[in-house]
Amino acid sequence: MSKPDKKLFLLDAMALIYRAHFAFSKNPRINSKGVNTGATYGFTNSLLEILQKEKPTHIGVAIDTKAPTFRHKEYTDYKANRQEQPEDIESNIPFVIKMVQAFNIPLYGIDGFEADDVIGTLAKKASKEGFEVFMMTPDKDYSQLVEEHVYLYKPAFMGKGVEVLGEKEVIKKWEIETPDQVRDILGLWGDSVDNIPGIPGIGEKTAKKLIQQYGSVENLVVHADELKGKQKENVIEFGEQGVLSKKLATIAIDVPIEFNEEDLRHTEPNNEQLIALLDELEFRTTKKRLFGDDGDSGKSSSSSKKKSDENQIDMFMPSESEEALKTSPEKENIQTVKHQYYLIDSESKRKNLIRFLSRQEEFCFDTETTDINAFEAEIVGLAISYNAHEAYYIPMPQDQDECRSILSEFKDIFENEKILKIGQNLKYDITILLTYGIEVKGALFDTMLAHYLIEPDSRHNMDALSENYLNYSPVSIETLIGKKGKNQGNMRDADPKEVAEYAGEDADITLQLKYKLERELKSYNQEKLFNEVETPLVRVLSDMEVSGVKVDRGTLKEISDELGKAAQITQDKIFKIAGVEFNIASPKQLGEILFDKMKLVEKPKKTKTGQYATGEEILSQLANNHEIASLILDFREYQKLKSTYVDALPELISQKDGRIHTSYNQAVAATGRLSSTNPNLQNIPIRTEKGREIRKAFISRDNDHILLSADYSQIELRIMAAFAEDKSMLEAFEKGIDIHSTTASKIFKVELDKVDSDMRRKAKVANFGIIYGISAFGLSQRLNIPRKEAAALIEAYFNEFPNVKKYMDDVINSARENEYVETILGRRRYLRDINSRNQTQRGFAERNAINAPIQGSAADMIKVAMIKIHDWMNSEKMKSKMILQVHDELVFDVYKNELDSLKDKVEDIMKNAIPMKVAMEIGMGTGLNWLEAH
Repeated sequence: MSKPDKKLFLLDAMALIYRAHFAFSKNPRINSKGVNTGATYGFTNSLLEILQKEKPTHIGVAIDTKAPTFRHKEYTDYKANRQEQPEDIESNIPFVIKMVQAFNIPLYGIDGFEADDVIGTLAKKASKEGFEVFMMTPDKDYSQLVEEHVYLYKPAFMGKGVEVLGEKEVIKKWEIETPDQVRDILGLWGDSVDNIPGIPGIGEKTAKKLIQQYGSVENLVVHADELKGKQKENVIEFGEQGVLSKKLATIAIDVPIEFNEEDLRHTEPNNEQLIALLDELEFRTTKKRLFGDDGDSGKSSSSSKKKSDENQIDMFMPSESEEALKTSPEKENIQTVKHQYYLIDSESKRKNLIRFLSRQEEFCFDTETTDINAFEAEIVGLAISYNAHEAYYIPMPQDQDECRSILSEFKDIFENEKILKIGQNLKYDITILLTYGIEVKGALFDTMLAHYLIEPDSRHNMDALSENYLNYSPVSIETLIGKKGKNQGNMRDADPKEVAEYAGEDADITLQLKYKLERELKSYNQEKLFNEVETPLVRVLSDMEVSGVKVDRGTLKEISDELGKAAQITQDKIFKIAGVEFNIASPKQLGEILFDKMKLVEKPKKTKTGQYATGEEILSQLANNHEIASLILDFREYQKLKSTYVDALPELISQKDGRIHTSYNQAVAATGRLSSTNPNLQNIPIRTEKGREIRKAFISRDNDHILLSADYSQIELRIMAAFAEDKSMLEAFEKGIDIHSTTASKIFKVELDKVDSDMRRKAKVANFGIIYGISAFGLSQRLNIPRKEAAALIEAYFNEFPNVKKYMDDVINSARENEYVETILGRRRYLRDINSRNQTQRGFAERNAINAPIQGSAADMIKVAMIKIHDWMNSEKMKSKMILQVHDELVFDVYKNELDSLKDKVEDIMKNAIPMKVAMEIGMGTGLNWLEAH
């Protein structure tokens, strides 16, 4: 893009706020105060992208006011169908306004007009003053304003890059002669979001065709007699409505607003105001991006200027939001808080420290290491604290024999069962000490896990907890020892006294957090879950990570070659059917082949960017009738399996013992389920034949061992049956009758022996879909049946299983009252949108309300089973090891002589981990590899 002397960016605040809000809707950014800051975060990122990459000379932001516009006066039903604004958007607007003001950017809002009218007016005026103007918004309606020197700037979204549309691009995209005709297309087409009626029966394609022929809505209405059939009737009957719709869709360019070049000139932000706001919002990464490690100074920029334009509004800051906008007190830091962090760098000092530690009831410790993978890491140092504002740092030599020797001095302290050990993400520290031959014994308190139970949807890292609970900003290692940080493994090169400050602070803060969080656990009624499930599980997962699983490189190479050949054969078949070679991995090229060249469907679905949709859902629907769609799905699967798993796994095999040591994450999934990384075992495919083949590469450690797989069968359905106390379901599970056939028999009203495979398939999708609060539309998509048929199926389901419907209604009502749901062990899932006025947000929360107690209880059950099995195996001093946990399955590397007793005990413990009104069924299998065992 050229760099004009005068480059103006005009941002549509509400359009960008909505876009950001829904981008984060599935993974909301909830801060420590329970505020969803996703909309502000997304808006701020968009703003920074512009400022840093596009470098505008001038910039302004426009926002809608709450006053009715001239369109409401023209048409009283304008925007009448819009859902209530999500509460999280409403609460974010004041923060966005504060952000704009902190950046010293003028904010415009005019009663009676919308933001696009303000931007349209300013854009036209600016272009006449020699500006290159970029209207930043995802809103397609702005296309009508594009002209020489005025562009539509659509920000990057969901993997698609920035799109800049000038006259040429708009004319091509809309298939018109001038951008002004966008208004005519919108007038005919209408807009369901804004409740602009248009003319019935005319969609986007027809609207373009008619405007190409007649030039405008008005001219079309005049020549309505030339049309045929229903289209002619509609244009004659609704012609005036079309003209009105064009007027409603027309962006005003005569808003009473002055264009002041100096007001819009880009200046430096008000740093003091901006830092305070970033701290309040807990945007730490953004703050560091802007200020590096100097953000604590917060000095106001000398070049900042007061913008007093009358259009910089206070009307968006209602009294109830004012409190939320007050910035928190300045945070303490290592320079402002008196502390004593000692360097323990001699044998005599270590002995004195150990003597003091042996008298304590508890202490906090933190290992400084060279790698994020605990099994591969080396210890650089050890920090310990047992009094607030005091800590001790023991540096470790690079020579590993010497390191082990020094660590062994602390062995008795760590293995003292009478001393409580405190830490942040203790599993990591326990695991690395285990690799050095030290087993951490006694009671544990993990601040990360404590906060995970208190605020499952929030961030649980130490910096966030420190700022939120202690009003203290921890120092970064880069600040103390330069830009070469902790993860590069060169802390050894730094001055030990400086590292002692950093590491000592970590241990000190974690100790202080413990006192805050243990009170919170009690007030949230999470102590029992913390002490009896999450904390004991730490040692179980640590042992599993250290044990690892053996992987056969030769098998992986064979599978890789097979997948490569299968992909090549499939690609050749695709090219033959298509009659041309093309890049199958390119959605654009693929869409053109399937829908322009082959015309597989009459009206193909398009993405928001106007490109043909070629995702898995679309191809799956086409696969039943078109071989090429099925082949493309196969090709994608082979490519993904090869690159993501088969070729990646050998890189993760440890040089130490030839095994893969995954890392299990307890504090990620809000439902309570475990996840894993490096590799992500939860994602290794199981549903397809080629996917299952990967499990062949996971093998027993030697000829004296064999793999045992133990898997809960239909655990979530059984839990739902127990919660709902549904007699039919409970009876089917009790008698061992296939639950999906039982469901099919009920809803299709046929005898059990008359249930065919199609009935059972539909019943299975319904059974699992109901757990997730599936809608008629969702069920119709999954089963590829009409929505009416899907609705009838759901109705029949609830008629036959009324207790399931009652359970769902009861749990939603309870959630509305409490704003959370609980698992069988009291694990909470907070549902902040359960009472939202916005139907979409509320519906999502309601589906979570139904599913979270079921999925979370399944997570509770397998965790309890893992703890009991681990304790029993240790008590029996078994050679066998529990090595993997994937969803509802446990995998053991079993010493063959122990197989029979282990099988019996594992099955018994898993079945009875948490007593319920329905019996649990465990599928068990053995084999030399995971595929055989499963």
